[in-house]
Amino acid sequence: MRQKTFANSFEPYRKPTRKEKFLKEMDQIIPWKELAKVIAPHYPKPKGAGRRPIGVERMLRIYCMQHWFNLSDPGTEEAIYDSRAMQEFSGIDLGREGVPDETTICKFRHLMEKHNLGAGLFSAVTRYLEENGIKVSRGTIVDASIIDAPTSTKNKDKARDPDMHQTKKGNEWYFGMKAHIGVDSQTRLIHSVVATAANVHDSQVLEDLLHGDETRVWGDSAYSGQKETLKQCAPNAKDFTQAKGSRNRKLNDSQRQKNRQKSRVRSRVEHVFHVMKCQFGFRKVRYRGLAKNANHLFASCALINLVMCKGRLMRMAWE
Repeated sequence: MRQKTFANSFEPYRKPTRKEKFLKEMDQIIPWKELAKVIAPHYPKPKGAGRRPIGVERMLRIYCMQHWFNLSDPGTEEAIYDSRAMQEFSGIDLGREGVPDETTICKFRHLMEKHNLGAGLFSAVTRYLEENGIKVSRGTIVDASIIDAPTSTKNKDKARDPDMHQTKKGNEWYFGMKAHIGVDSQTRLIHSVVATAANVHDSQVLEDLLHGDETRVWGDSAYSGQKETLKQCAPNAKDFTQAKGSRNRKLNDSQRQKNRQKSRVRSRVEHVFHVMKCQFGFRKVRYRGLAKNANHLFASCALINLVMCKGRLMRMAWE
């Protein structure tokens, strides 16, 4: 091994990585104090002369990195030891202290799941964005996406997850859960989230994806024929869901042209799913049971909204 020189300690040729840049940007725009207040009432308090619990904000930062980089509990501990950018983001100096072990990270995640704090983070982020002038408009795009779950029965119970179900899409069968979201048509912010088993039809949760003040609602053909639900939940909304054809009743040229025009707006929801599945890696469920994965989904949607508004929030921070 070559001997290190004095110049090596300053790393004159070091280049910031994309991970480092991303973490610095998120550190600037996330309202840590507001989010920590959501968790603080449920977080354990120091008792007696024993070891004091790790700060709420530090564990929250580690929890966020779990979502951004799709890490397990032991994988998170290993990644922080391995990445200086993640150490700086979580405020850990290895010269003075160690990284919280995987058991501590796991207990914090269980705390989030037990008290459904993922939904609390989602609400807190929504309020934070509204206070900064990023509000939901009068148009909503509704859509759903399947999150795969393991189909293997090679486990202790010799069975699949009872909360997950299978469904057929096209000519293929899928097993898992389904993430239903309502997205603002202008800002592409998620304002409504519902988690169900994969066999629940998209249209069954339509009323839970609308905030009620819509003037237009976009959706694919799975939401066609839901005019009564729209009248009840969003009486002023115009139905811009795509027309659905069948083998015996094919769409005419005019209907296909209207569907193409509607798709120009409806396709904006795919950017949200791209961040969820490709950037955050939430393609497969990591935990057993719908409740745990629903909490993971709500927390992911809160972080997705911050990522979607990152540029605007950064400009506001510089002003």
